[in-house]
Amino acid sequence: MAQATTRRTSSPRMVALGSFIGTTIEWYDFFLYGSAAALVFGPLFFPSVSPVLGLIAAFSTYAVGFLARPLGALVGGHVGDRIGRKAMLVASLLIAGGATALVGVLPTYAGIGVGAPLLLVLLRLAQGFGVGGEWGGAALVSVESAPARRRGFYGSFTQIGVSAGMLMAAGAFTLGQTMLTREQFLSWGWRVPFLASGLLVIVGLLIRVKISEPESFTRMKQDNKLPERPLVEVMRTQRRPVWLTTGMRLSQNALYYLYTTFGIAYIARSADDTVGLRAVLVASAISLATVPAWAWLSDRWGRRPLYLFGTVASAMFIAPFFLLADTGNPVLITLGMVAGINLFHDAMYGPQAAFFAELFPTNVRYSGASMGYQFGSVLSGGLAPLIASSLLAAGGGKPWLVVGYCLVLSVITGVCAYLAPETFRASTDSTDYAAVAPAAATTRTIEIGELR
Repeated sequence: MAQATTRRTSSPRMVALGSFIGTTIEWYDFFLYGSAAALVFGPLFFPSVSPVLGLIAAFSTYAVGFLARPLGALVGGHVGDRIGRKAMLVASLLIAGGATALVGVLPTYAGIGVGAPLLLVLLRLAQGFGVGGEWGGAALVSVESAPARRRGFYGSFTQIGVSAGMLMAAGAFTLGQTMLTREQFLSWGWRVPFLASGLLVIVGLLIRVKISEPESFTRMKQDNKLPERPLVEVMRTQRRPVWLTTGMRLSQNALYYLYTTFGIAYIARSADDTVGLRAVLVASAISLATVPAWAWLSDRWGRRPLYLFGTVASAMFIAPFFLLADTGNPVLITLGMVAGINLFHDAMYGPQAAFFAELFPTNVRYSGASMGYQFGSVLSGGLAPLIASSLLAAGGGKPWLVVGYCLVLSVITGVCAYLAPETFRASTDSTDYAAVAPAAATTRTIEIGELR
């Protein structure tokens, strides 16, 4: 029996598949809330304010979930680096999935008054906590179990799960809006995708309980090389990679939520409500191919060049995206969404799991990668729709202040990506970051020389 377990855990494909399916379900939960915040939560939970203020209030509850993600990352990092990656993967799925299912039975403002938005915020906090502990474990088990020269590709299965979750969430809302009248959708139709989360969580748990720990982590645990307080160890020895990963997350994460959450609401000003959702559906479906494609290229060309390309190209494209959105033309809007997400954003997102994991040593990798990833999420993705909505109102309905905001984030991300060491040939079986980074830089020089 033990031998069978070892063979299963040594299969990168099985580990990657398990990470993909579990992450898909968990991000389906998370993105459902974003779609609902853009389309229905304003009138249902904040009916006493104007539509613009209602949208801002709905996005405020959306941002609250991101505030809980660093706490989930801290707890998840400690559990993942001390007990194991698998334990936190199971717990995070239960927490986030349970909170999502409860949103589906939550009374609205018309039913219980101010208690409705308060309960909505509490469930969003639980959702954010679960997701905060999720990404690090899913990414690490994929990267740490992968062949040395294919870590980018296998790590991208975690990232694909995010796109698949968005695809499912947007698809669920699009289907509901297509099959039901506006009144039916606002009355009960929006609840169905949330309730379906309960069934999906059961499927995810059946898969995740079969995933075992990566061999590198198991060896360190057996050799007693794991720190007693991984969070303290990270802040003592890994501050530089934590801040670099936080900075590299800013533009990538903000742009994604501006396209897929704020963008839906913005597009609805000039086109039918379903146009933005359908554009997100198309881009999410294409991401199932472009995310691993960019990750595959990073295994050959390096993480940093592709990350820098994605950062610069995204900064240059954000203004044209709003111009395309203002046309109200479904084809042009969809083309803008595809270009912004698949051609430019995914160049950053595809290699990200491997890049972030490789920047940290094995014994504190869960804590370090999760902290950088989730700190960046709070500072960018969680606040991006709220900030963008406020800037849009301050700009008289014109998006140029939003464009400026994106450019500032892109500059920060570009600088951090430039300062980060190249890691695509570095060892991931180490307890010493000082040994990892120089080795990565040296190997990168050799690889580029060989290509020439």
